[in-house]
Amino acid sequence: MCANLVDTTHIEDVVLAVSLELAASKWKVALHDGRREQPAVHTVAQPQAAARLQAVLALIEQHKAKWTLPVNTRVVVSYEAGQDAFWICRALQARGIECYVVDPASIPVERHKRRAKTDRLDAIKLVINLRAWLRGERDRMHVVHVPSPQDEASRHLVRDRGQLQKEVLQHRDRMRKLLATLGCWEEVSSMKFASRLAHGEVRCHDGAPLPTEFRERLMRECERLALAEQQLAALEKTRQASLPAPARQRSDDLARLKGIGEVGASRLALELFWRQFHNRRELGACVGLVPQPYDSGESQVDQGISKQGNRRVRALLVEMAWSWIRYQPASALTQWFNRRTLETGPNRRARRIAIVAVARRLVIALWRYLKDGVIPAGAQLKPV
Repeated sequence: MCANLVDTTHIEDVVLAVSLELAASKWKVALHDGRREQPAVHTVAQPQAAARLQAVLALIEQHKAKWTLPVNTRVVVSYEAGQDAFWICRALQARGIECYVVDPASIPVERHKRRAKTDRLDAIKLVINLRAWLRGERDRMHVVHVPSPQDEASRHLVRDRGQLQKEVLQHRDRMRKLLATLGCWEEVSSMKFASRLAHGEVRCHDGAPLPTEFRERLMRECERLALAEQQLAALEKTRQASLPAPARQRSDDLARLKGIGEVGASRLALELFWRQFHNRRELGACVGLVPQPYDSGESQVDQGISKQGNRRVRALLVEMAWSWIRYQPASALTQWFNRRTLETGPNRRARRIAIVAVARRLVIALWRYLKDGVIPAGAQLKPV
């Protein structure tokens, strides 16, 4: 018998746990069957994604034979969420292998001032945590919900729109700042600016023509701005029609409420409400709007909100909360906000803190509205 073999598990209960530590050039693969002290760690570095994934599958089969595991042994794979997203999980599940995507921030780490950290150690740590998680120790790691391919692809409709809007503003701001260096205060948002620039009608503060290199750079900026505006206009025409039927229905239901626009409703439907939540606490934790107290001994500190989850949704909910206060003055949420901020007077910081609580209560109310059809207390619908 091998010296490092610990025979404490019945063969029918054996689970082959596998963890992947992903990097662009190579993956570290750690395998553990629970019957030995240390997991086996290997490196796969094939240049193509399909070949590298096939190498992982070959390692799994190789160790099942080496460790004399049954053919039908349960294989569970985990890896940290990152730039590789969910394609590895879907590929493994298509081959009948159980796979979990892990939130990297949820994995406990040592608190030493100087601790060793390598890809090998991370892979070993992840596979050990996976085995503990499978035994029921849920605090070892948090599993990320994997969206369907359609839900994941639909997000790009609103994310691309936001990126194009940002590019348009960046081009205009860059052109405005360039012109300001010559004392030219032209309005670059005008549709005629590119034409006036091409005909040499844009001048310096003293009426002198723009330097040739300066003018050529502005012309290139105008071309990029026109392309971004053209793509944004084309996306706006097809965005709502391109939504999947379930997301379109959720978006239309949200947009019926005053204070929620069509774009905000679409973003919420695609970024957040594709998931099924079991309770309000799970929803609040998902959007990162729950408080994080620090209460240890005599030290009691309010650390603010957790800021976990989708930052786009969190920023959108805060904006939507301000809009709700303005357009839903008779709602219970607005009245609660007014009561909380009545004593603070013009204290803007207190209002900014209170609006985060409104955002958390608002997303819970919208979830109940979509799930059970319960209109938020005191809220008004838009006229048909």
